[in-house]
Amino acid sequence: MMMLSIVVPCYNEEEVLPEMAKRLFSFLDDLAHRQIISNASRVYFVDDGSHDRTWSLIEQQAAMDSRAYGIKLSRNRGHQNALLAGLLHAEGDAVISVDADLQDDLNAIEQMVDEFNAGRDIVYGVRKRRDTDTRFKRITAEGYYRMLALMGVEVVFNHADYRLLSRRAIEALRQFREVNLFLRAVIPLLGFSASIVSYERKERFAGESKYPLKKMLSLAWQGVTSFSAVPLRMITISGFMIFLGSLSITLWAVGVRLFSDQAVPGWASTVVPIYLMGGIQLLGIGVIGEYLAKTYMETKARPLFIIEQQIPCRNNEPMKDAHPPHS
Repeated sequence: MMMLSIVVPCYNEEEVLPEMAKRLFSFLDDLAHRQIISNASRVYFVDDGSHDRTWSLIEQQAAMDSRAYGIKLSRNRGHQNALLAGLLHAEGDAVISVDADLQDDLNAIEQMVDEFNAGRDIVYGVRKRRDTDTRFKRITAEGYYRMLALMGVEVVFNHADYRLLSRRAIEALRQFREVNLFLRAVIPLLGFSASIVSYERKERFAGESKYPLKKMLSLAWQGVTSFSAVPLRMITISGFMIFLGSLSITLWAVGVRLFSDQAVPGWASTVVPIYLMGGIQLLGIGVIGEYLAKTYMETKARPLFIIEQQIPCRNNEPMKDAHPPHS
């Protein structure tokens, strides 16, 4: 029987964490009783610098159940980095990541395990529909996935971070050194055999969403600028189109000057170059600057997270951070 680990990133989840833990361990008990997974399977709760009682609740879970493991980051590093911390530290034949808000249907875990036993290294949990979303979020989210596809970014439509990764996939993921992390596009780059499990997403059990509009837009921009060079190519195309427009206006201005008496002396030669070329230059500098900023962050090779505490302790072994400096 396989040993399964489940990684749950948590940020200010005191309202939902006890119920989440209760359901997870009950589900693991059922799978172990039916000999689908090993009794050694466990759950890793990753506290992403919470300001409420999330960590103390994780400590309570670890005290009550030996299958509960806790990883406390030294500060808030964001959902993607907290998720990566759990994935890289979790043990087992396969690791499943799931959000703490109980919106992801836990029954899909058994289907993911079946796909793993059938030889899949990656199993994506994909929403069947977006009935629980607002109209605005549904339209913008689906539009974003389509935009990424048009820009050449390989992502799974309507898939967030509910997935199973085999041990081989986890070790391959460990080789990625990206600071600007967007796991939804990184995982398909692993290239291992993959499949999809569809599920119904539910309403949030309690608390507030940790992805307000500002963070959603930030994650969206991260996905575009970290995995696609299309915006750079768009600058070239825009520059060429504006050049054609400038040339047309110049020919028109010359025609007005030569064949009529309505021309204003110096207008065309001053206004056309300043406004048109100035606009494209500012646009180009802005987008190129975004890519240069990401290059700057990558060259620093700073760790993506620093672990302050783990429970239970592992024989006093030193805590591991991601990523170690390049040799």
